[in-house]
Amino acid sequence: MARAVKTASGFVAAHGKPSRAVVEPVGRAGARLVLVGDDGAMGDVFLPDVATAEAVVEAVPDLERHEWDRETTAAVRIGAAHRHKMAGR
Repeated sequence: MARAVKTASGFVAAHGKPSRAVVEPVGRAGARLVLVGDDGAMGDVFLPDVATAEAVVEAVPDLERHEWDRETTAAVRIGAAHRHKMAGR
């Protein structure tokens, strides 16, 4: 967990305060912690389970727990290169 806290803290420092965190269960693989910076940047960290992901959010100052609601979705700024990658181009 220490490595995930360091990664998330670095993301917040690089992409602004406050940053948002969305915890997504991914079945047996564990949990995905999606980070959305104040500048709209997006990143993620994979963890062994939802409880660990939630603990990371609690451990990082200026990282706030959110859901994929309208405000969080609108905060994400995805560039053209990422859109092409998501489209399989």
